[in-house]
Amino acid sequence: MNKKPSFTGLILAAGSGERLGKDIPKQYRLLQGKPILRHTIERFLSHPALNKIYVVINAQHIDYYNKSIDGLNLPLPVIGGNSRKDSCYNGLIHIANDMNQNDLILIHDAARPFITITDINNVLFGLQEHASVSLGYPICETLRRADQNDLLSETIDRSNVWGLQTPQGFHFGSLLKAHKDYKDIENFTDDCGVMEAAGHKTKIIKGSRNNMKITWAEDLKAAEKIMSQNTRTIIGQGFDVHAFGEEISGNIKLGGIDVPHNRKLIAHSDGDVVLHALTDALLGAIGEGDIGLHFPPSDLKWKDKDSVYFLLEAKHMADEKGAEINNVDITIICEEPKLTPHREAIRKRIADILNLKETFVNVKATTTEKLGFTGRREGIACQASICANIINYADET
Repeated sequence: MNKKPSFTGLILAAGSGERLGKDIPKQYRLLQGKPILRHTIERFLSHPALNKIYVVINAQHIDYYNKSIDGLNLPLPVIGGNSRKDSCYNGLIHIANDMNQNDLILIHDAARPFITITDINNVLFGLQEHASVSLGYPICETLRRADQNDLLSETIDRSNVWGLQTPQGFHFGSLLKAHKDYKDIENFTDDCGVMEAAGHKTKIIKGSRNNMKITWAEDLKAAEKIMSQNTRTIIGQGFDVHAFGEEISGNIKLGGIDVPHNRKLIAHSDGDVVLHALTDALLGAIGEGDIGLHFPPSDLKWKDKDSVYFLLEAKHMADEKGAEINNVDITIICEEPKLTPHREAIRKRIADILNLKETFVNVKATTTEKLGFTGRREGIACQASICANIINYADET
């Protein structure tokens, strides 16, 4: 299947995380300067097929939660229950009015921040033929039971034994019914167990060893190592120019907003020189050519197209490569129109498009001291730079 089906994400973050130690629940502990939960949420937000994401939390952790998602546009959190199963059920009930029977839902542990776009895609594709799908990894260690004195006894056959991971995927109606039917039974450690009790077999799909659940202190150290070893800084630059035509216009597009001006820009699309330069910068950072390669002016379907579309498509490409934008720097070069009154609006609009804090978007305006084509008021130029991190979450094997 070439087209990825859309889905809703439900992140379970209501646990106490006591095994990791310290006073802060593990999902709110920092990993490379960012809460573990935020890493997890951002991995899901980067998936282009995501409809909406909901997070289930402990009511006592609301301050931790609000701080961890600062700047993200998320629905209000769902309050969890006394167990993982109860928390998931609360989440399902909370979103039931917005979901249809066959809508796809992925349930994920908050403390698994290394989930990949590929893993999510594999679960989604698995749901085309199965009612219940889970990521997992085959067990390679020798398995032995121990008695109450921690003395080893019999060996367990590890053939076809898997350690289950998340996300686990389901059709919403089937999962909700299974939870309702087994609401009072607590001996389920994951949602596949609930589905299997209701008669639905689970398809297991091999995930990555790196898709670990951070549980112990040593797990956090391992996660820091994975993150630092696989993070690379990438930089892209973009430059674009559009000339003024003779046609009278009340507004021109700059940075995704309407800026009053009496002359129209000559362009195949809407002529937004800022977003064109920014799109080129992002495509350059991820090694995907330029805007003309993906949206050629020879193609009539891009005629008068809103340039926000081009930037969003470039961001989707970046998201699928695991690139996370750090900051954006833009310089608009023109004698007219005067941009100082519009600078903050442009900054805010670009931050909204790229899902960045405004503090990470810088917009400057300058002139060429009346030299050159911009000095002669013949057009507008823009140059843009983007700095991003790209993390390779690939399997170690």
